[in-house]
Amino acid sequence: MDDQNKNLILATALSFLVILVWFVLFPPPEPEPLTEPPAAATTVPAEGETAAVPQAAGPTGDTATPQTDTRQDALAAAPRIEIDTPRLSGSISLLGGRIDDLSLKDYRVENTPDAPIVTMLSPVDGPNAYYALYGWAAGAGLSADLVPGPNTVWSLADGGTLTPETPVTLSWDNGAGLTFTRVIAIDDDYMFDVTQSVQNTGAGTVTLAPYGIIARHGEPQDLKNFFILHEGAIAMADGELIETDYDDIDPAADHDARTVAGNGWTGFTDHYWMTTLIPKPGTAFEFSTIRDTVRDIYQTTTKLPTVTLAADESIAFSTQLFAGAKEWDAVRQYQSDGIEGFVDSIDWGWFFFLTKPIFWLLHEINLLIGNMGWSIIALTLIIKAILFPLAFKSYVSMAKMKELQPQMEALKERAGDDRQKLQQGMMELYKKEKVNPAAGCLPILLQIPIFFSLYKVIFVTIELRHAPWLGPFQDLSAPDPTSILNLFGLLGNPGPEPGSLMALFFIGILPLLLGISMWLQQKLNPAPTDPTQKMIFAWLPWVFMFMLGGFASGLVIYWIANNTITFIQQYTIMRSQGYKPDVFGNIRESFKRDGKAEAKPKGGDKGKG
Repeated sequence: MDDQNKNLILATALSFLVILVWFVLFPPPEPEPLTEPPAAATTVPAEGETAAVPQAAGPTGDTATPQTDTRQDALAAAPRIEIDTPRLSGSISLLGGRIDDLSLKDYRVENTPDAPIVTMLSPVDGPNAYYALYGWAAGAGLSADLVPGPNTVWSLADGGTLTPETPVTLSWDNGAGLTFTRVIAIDDDYMFDVTQSVQNTGAGTVTLAPYGIIARHGEPQDLKNFFILHEGAIAMADGELIETDYDDIDPAADHDARTVAGNGWTGFTDHYWMTTLIPKPGTAFEFSTIRDTVRDIYQTTTKLPTVTLAADESIAFSTQLFAGAKEWDAVRQYQSDGIEGFVDSIDWGWFFFLTKPIFWLLHEINLLIGNMGWSIIALTLIIKAILFPLAFKSYVSMAKMKELQPQMEALKERAGDDRQKLQQGMMELYKKEKVNPAAGCLPILLQIPIFFSLYKVIFVTIELRHAPWLGPFQDLSAPDPTSILNLFGLLGNPGPEPGSLMALFFIGILPLLLGISMWLQQKLNPAPTDPTQKMIFAWLPWVFMFMLGGFASGLVIYWIANNTITFIQQYTIMRSQGYKPDVFGNIRESFKRDGKAEAKPKGGDKGKG
């Protein structure tokens, strides 16, 4: 076996091994069905110099009876203020002042026009409760019932419907000299501004601290549990990104609060959505993320410093709440506005130095083209253009290796069984002809991190979710929906369920084109004379075809485009070096049953065409 074939087989085997490990050993497990958790109870903070923050609570504090209400029943249990923006709809509960009813107008649960829109937040005592709660923690001189908390009934002091143009103001008088006010504003996307203020009209001095809580009752029902995607708690603390899976969140009785000097945020992130508490940049705060194991409640909290308020004094604190889709444009703009590291709320992974620029380029191309499918193909062209100098050297080296075949065969005859002599002779020949036998592996090896980075981009970014291309390919983040069972999309019926055994064998048109493109790329060179090599090369395209058939359509489109461009590049470069690949001859040869049949000299016709 010559060195060129050794290197090519090695590179191909490495590619095959990595994808095999990824696809077979780490499949996403099925999410477990969730039982509805009971409502939470109020934890009364003890008095002290430092204000203690209560845990998230339900309106009744009942811990014994599991909730059985529907979402609509839970929404009707308290008076509400409507939220209506270009991108959000929902309401704020006056009981506790919770932001606990929020839906995303631009996104649907499924890729059908009549599917319901995505629900972000839901009220306590309903299914899948998930909400933001604000309040003041009592310090010295105050009892818990004299500060607003989970069960406080607020009054609407100003405003009606919360819109980007009309903020709302809530107020509550504790009857003991303290008047609390909360002003809630919202922008055109997903950011709430919450300003909490308190005025002391009494005679004494009090200490208290403002806090914000995001509480989630149970894990999300659509939890992916896929190892390449982080879902759970997420925080930024003075430049350090902290990601904690739900299983790894500390119990309430065993956790430590972390102090942030001036820039940070904390919240919960899903595959495409996120809810995040964001203190004003430059403000020191403490945050903690805990799990109430008894009631199965996950809670992340931000607490600002405890303040002392004398008679006739007032104070106000402003914080932000992000609740929405992790869109590149939106989170990048918020980061530009001062929220440190907000773009990293998108899970770029270990290869962030590749995934970020790849997605940025794809996003910019899509702004010009307006179709993600064609944008992926254009991205492939650009990547291949960037790598062209390396590819040129590689293919030139491969062409020269073909020219050296007669001399290498002569060396083998002269060396006989003396492998050391053969290796020395080959090294001298390579040095004399200035040929690098390993150069042919580099383009293949470079495709591995690019392939994985693009897979990450397609999997984690919301811009690829339900992104259409053409014909039956209306969701590039999902596997090919076509199959031989529906005549590759010509019939109206759907193909086999993605991930099923039927889908594995009855593949769609994109995996089929992938296999054909890999097979044609092989035919630029004659099949190896060694029977084992020949068998491996013959089966490899079709093995990859079935393995990649269940991957996202956008990734398969990239791989088909990459193979096609590689074929054109390699054919053109080899022709420019005076070597004409005999593609059709190699194809005919592959269909011959007799492997000893006469064939043209290895590599095709030198100097023709």
